[in-house]
Amino acid sequence: MDVEEARRTEASGVARYQRVLLKLSGDAFAPHNAEFGISSEATNLLASQLREVQALGVEVAVVVGGGNIWRGRQAPHMDRARADYMGMLATVMNALALQDALEKIGVTTRVQTAIHMAQIAEPYIPLRAIRHLERGRIVIFAAGLGAPYFSTDTTAAQRALEIRADAILKGTKVDGVYTADPNRDPEAHKYETIGYTEVLTRGLAVMDATAISLCRENDLPIIVFDFRKDGNIKRALLGEPIGTLVHGAMS
Repeated sequence: MDVEEARRTEASGVARYQRVLLKLSGDAFAPHNAEFGISSEATNLLASQLREVQALGVEVAVVVGGGNIWRGRQAPHMDRARADYMGMLATVMNALALQDALEKIGVTTRVQTAIHMAQIAEPYIPLRAIRHLERGRIVIFAAGLGAPYFSTDTTAAQRALEIRADAILKGTKVDGVYTADPNRDPEAHKYETIGYTEVLTRGLAVMDATAISLCRENDLPIIVFDFRKDGNIKRALLGEPIGTLVHGAMS
């Protein structure tokens, strides 16, 4: 989509994509200026933005991280696989918090987990997830891929491909992809668009290499944007230039 086409999309109020997967880190659930915990304010902000997106007729799935509850790297002496499983359980807690916030504002949701937890969530079944999306439900994927050594970034790419999403929306704490950390380097340059290969070659902190490679192999675009600004998810879908588009044209 070129600049003029994006402007027409934005002006018409028609979403750029029909089905998307939103990837949120655990930071999205934490209190403002804090690294850990679940904040009702933060969770309610996410829920209200997702309701706006759903009102556009967009089918939305979400993959959540769990770093606001547990970060395996903070337990270097623990068995890696066990630490990763604990992280998967943390993502389930965030998924349930988001489900609660969405249901309270009238948005029907389903949580699907890669680890069976029959009392609180459905097992992950791709065709069932697609059916929920077609019926206007927001589907929240939790517990990662259900296996250690894989990040929730990789989960997002895998789930997006399986449900045949048109794009991944990667919510971060900065407004796009930069040549360096903009909070540390005032000279950091923001990319408006960038190719998958350049992301990998430069080692840019977009998603992990496995996730980027999956997206490149399947030509799945990634929009990186600041999730903390109210309305940004909707703006990204309407084609507003609020972040960075990672795609294949420049690879």
